[in-house]
Amino acid sequence: MARKNKPQQAKAAPTGARAQRFIYIAIALLALVGVAETVYLTALHLAGAHVACIASANCSRVLGSSYAEIKGFPLAALGAVAYFGVFSFSTLSLFGFRRASTFLGLTIGGMFLATLYLLYLQAFVLRTFCDYCLFSAALVFLLAGLVIASPPQRRA
Repeated sequence: MARKNKPQQAKAAPTGARAQRFIYIAIALLALVGVAETVYLTALHLAGAHVACIASANCSRVLGSSYAEIKGFPLAALGAVAYFGVFSFSTLSLFGFRRASTFLGLTIGGMFLATLYLLYLQAFVLRTFCDYCLFSAALVFLLAGLVIASPPQRRA
């Protein structure tokens, strides 16, 4: 009797690797949302346009303050660069570039510290909040949480 060769099934990736990929994809998608928001705010800032808020009436007060720019350079543009860096590093990490995950963690760590400072400024110096700033803070907190929840990479 002839023996049938069964097609071998592709081995599934270990659960940790699958979770790692899912986290890198989630980080990349959140970073794209952050890029879109900060590019929008940068364009409004450079155009001198009034920012319409949803929940609070003082977005323009926050975004028009002296803390919203560094020597004439909009802080939102710096945020756009940071979010794009997070997108790039998460994409590179997804494709196996190990050093990219280190840079990803460092970038998000820097963004987290900057976010804490900006929240302090809104709460205790300006005494008003901006919807867009709070949304960006929520994105950064989510990104930091994903990096912390990420399973450690195995060294090959």
